[in-house]
Amino acid sequence: MEDRRRLPLLALVLMPLVLLALAGFWIVSADPLRMFNAATPPIENLTFERVFLDDDGIHMKLRAGGSEPMTIAQIQVDDAYWAFTQNPPGPVPRLSTVWIDLPYPWRAGDAHVIVIVTNTGVTFEHEIEVALGTPKGQAGRLRTQAVLGGYVGVLPVAIGLMFFPLLIRLQRGGMRFVLSLTLGMLGFLLVDLLGEAFEFSNEAATAFQGPVMVLLVAVFIFLAMIAIGRRKGAPSGIALAAFIALGIGLHNFGEGLAIGAAIATGATSLGAFLILGFAIHNVTEGIAIAAPMTKSRPTIGMFVALAVLAGAPAIPGIWLGSLALAPHWAALALAIGAGAILQVIYEVGALVLRGENRVSENLDRFMLGGFVVGVGFMYLTGLAIKL
Repeated sequence: MEDRRRLPLLALVLMPLVLLALAGFWIVSADPLRMFNAATPPIENLTFERVFLDDDGIHMKLRAGGSEPMTIAQIQVDDAYWAFTQNPPGPVPRLSTVWIDLPYPWRAGDAHVIVIVTNTGVTFEHEIEVALGTPKGQAGRLRTQAVLGGYVGVLPVAIGLMFFPLLIRLQRGGMRFVLSLTLGMLGFLLVDLLGEAFEFSNEAATAFQGPVMVLLVAVFIFLAMIAIGRRKGAPSGIALAAFIALGIGLHNFGEGLAIGAAIATGATSLGAFLILGFAIHNVTEGIAIAAPMTKSRPTIGMFVALAVLAGAPAIPGIWLGSLALAPHWAALALAIGAGAILQVIYEVGALVLRGENRVSENLDRFMLGGFVVGVGFMYLTGLAIKL
């Protein structure tokens, strides 16, 4: 009897799917709109994902968009046509990439304008504002960047964790203030991450629907981490500190991308001031990690692991940023970080309110003050690191 009931249910589920598949097959094979666009030129779109400069000239990675495969016919550099090589050759399918090599004698410090001309006459322009040789991934250079990543990531987080002995001496009101301070810091990091993710998504190919992708990935990661973190109840203590460190680590990966991009484009005129700004900014993140552990007994090894988890992602961020990471991948990584930060905000907020049947006037003052101070301090230290 039960098998008989399952059969009609399975048929009800499969019938609309089969009809949808048949309708899709007919649309693709018959192409009923073909008669309406016979005289309409194809829609073309081209995204400059990477531009490298070296002794051999200019090298570009391009991603095609639009409705049909597109053909690159000519390339102008500073109003002059130049011979080029394309790999792979031929028309570029939708969402596919090609490498273009231009033996152009660029000059360091000059600006150059590149114009791609397709076989339909559509043009796509890219400006190199300041021509500089692209750094190569040499072992010595990567080691130096790793040291820099440790300085702006791991070291300041470790310094922030050193405030733990002070935090465990706080009274109830003081602890509420610090947890709310953590919420303010994390809220600032969330807005900062989403802003950077949207910037990268706007540079990506339009077919990726960058802003929508950022929001969908952030929400998915948030829900996934909530499900994982609450398998054994709401996280607290060292478990919550680990989630905070993970979210901050993904944020520091984004900061590493910014530093690496500055290195690749030569926008490092701020020098030591920029590095110092990142370091001061990240000290507060160590305090945010330490706050939930005041009722636990973390070991030195746990502190080291948390500092590495939160700070070390800045190192691969600098590496990838200096090698011109494709914008859609950067947006995806930052969206993951935003989802992780949002999950931490949810859990820390639940920790602040846990066990409170109502918010008293006293608690309101501590919570509001801590949140405002957290956001304000992160904003003020952030002034030193925005390029």
